[in-house]
Amino acid sequence: MGARGELFTTQINLDNRSYFFNVKENRTGDVFLQIVESKNKDGADADRRQIAVFEEDMQKFLQGLTKSLDFVEKNRKDRQKANREKKAAKEAKYGKGASESGKKVYRIKSEKKSENPNDGIKRTGRVHVMSIKPETKE
Repeated sequence: MGARGELFTTQINLDNRSYFFNVKENRTGDVFLQIVESKNKDGADADRRQIAVFEEDMQKFLQGLTKSLDFVEKNRKDRQKANREKKAAKEAKYGKGASESGKKVYRIKSEKKSENPNDGIKRTGRVHVMSIKPETKE
């Protein structure tokens, strides 16, 4: 038995996270699985979260995990199928070249400029209401 009751340890490293799967035994002889997630932060200590699954509950835990993985796989396949159908419908409506080129067509605003750009009015493209004082005769 290793330090802190560790019987077996394996580690999985991802981009900014590491997962540790530790099989441990406590002082009373109970065996459990400890799953630790360690997430790196920018210039700070790692954020660590852990769960423990005891030996008598591991089969139920594994069944739940298996059901979740099956759902994720089925959902991924359903989304891929829906995307293929959506693409086929788009090609049927607009022609095959529209989706293959991958290019988007943008409308260019006219480059017509105002006649008097230095009249002191800020033009933002929104409608402005201005009140003009009538000139008084003196």
